[in-house]
Amino acid sequence: MTPLTPTQRRSDVLLAVALCLGAVLSAGLSSVAGMYGTEKAGMPMAIAYAFVLAVPLAFRRRFPSTVAIIVAIAYFAAVSLRVPEIYAGNIAMFIMFYTVGAWDPNRRRAKWTRVAITAGMFTWLLISLFFDASASTDDGLSRAGLFSPYAAYMLINLLINVLYFGGAYYFGERTWAASEQLRVLEVRTAELERERARSAAQAVELERVRLARELHDVVAHHVSLMGVQAGAARTVLPTNPDAAARTLTQVEDSARTALTEMRHLLQTLRAGDEPDAALTAPSLSGLERLVAESSAAGLRTTFQTLGEPRAVPATAEVNLYRIAQEALTNARRHGGHAATADVRLRYLAGEVELEVSNTGRIATSTRSGMGHRGMRERAIASGGTIELLPVREGGFIVRVRVPIEDHADE
Repeated sequence: MTPLTPTQRRSDVLLAVALCLGAVLSAGLSSVAGMYGTEKAGMPMAIAYAFVLAVPLAFRRRFPSTVAIIVAIAYFAAVSLRVPEIYAGNIAMFIMFYTVGAWDPNRRRAKWTRVAITAGMFTWLLISLFFDASASTDDGLSRAGLFSPYAAYMLINLLINVLYFGGAYYFGERTWAASEQLRVLEVRTAELERERARSAAQAVELERVRLARELHDVVAHHVSLMGVQAGAARTVLPTNPDAAARTLTQVEDSARTALTEMRHLLQTLRAGDEPDAALTAPSLSGLERLVAESSAAGLRTTFQTLGEPRAVPATAEVNLYRIAQEALTNARRHGGHAATADVRLRYLAGEVELEVSNTGRIATSTRSGMGHRGMRERAIASGGTIELLPVREGGFIVRVRVPIEDHADE
């Protein structure tokens, strides 16, 4: 059950005070008007009844069923004892019948409390009408026949009570249903908010991983390339200054390319998904240049395209390029001076396959570093599969397959 607000508690207390004063005033006026004639109870009893009837209403939302039973007993006792007050009692009965339906969290208890009060009320009403019908009174109503004035009077009383309690029951149930719908909506809203927060956190994490992967690919490739080129320049500098100068020019070009790619990466991060940002991304058309750079850095590399070239999603192109770049970087780093590499791009039925193989040293460790992890992440991000296989005779094979749309049969 939803905790009560200070405003609700205050309104219940004010309702109890107002109904108590109203009951005392109603009893006084009804006594003057001659209700129950000489059989009416005195004002002290009427005042006591007003307090018993009204004070529990201050707790009606906290203990709805208990307060309803107290109010019902007080009302039936007051009518039986001829306390000259019925209007405030009727209002209190309606309020409590409604409150049980609207506020009692135990729906089974709420149902049976109202059933018990209704059954008790109708039983008491029928008994009272029976005794009134059999008593000799001077109210002027004929009791003769099924459709006598007195029978009509009893029927009116029954119908009024049916409508009275039925209306209170209906409005109480509707209020409870509305509050439950609101509660469910609040729960779902909270769940959606938590899900939104989780999605935002995941998006940030994915972007962080993507950024780390891009930085690793750009920096590792070009720094490794510059290291190899600088070492070669240092080796040939005493005997062949011209070759050393050419190699240092390649180092300069590699540094410039690295800075350009870093700048493009930063522009892409700033631009988000804007179309201009995609123009700076690497693609499969850059594989030949990548192979040429690798050969110039001392790793003899060949490139082949097999099959009819077809459109490849832009994201997949970037990922395939970066995988080839990382594989060649690893080949230069771990293959040795005599290593060679082959890059093959195959267009197959419904997929494109990139294979980078290199000769060189026998792999002494199968531990996956950041480069291998990045290649796996890129393959998965493109919806493809990847194999990272050491060769027994020495070297390594990287083979990745990415699905593409096949229009060959059209």
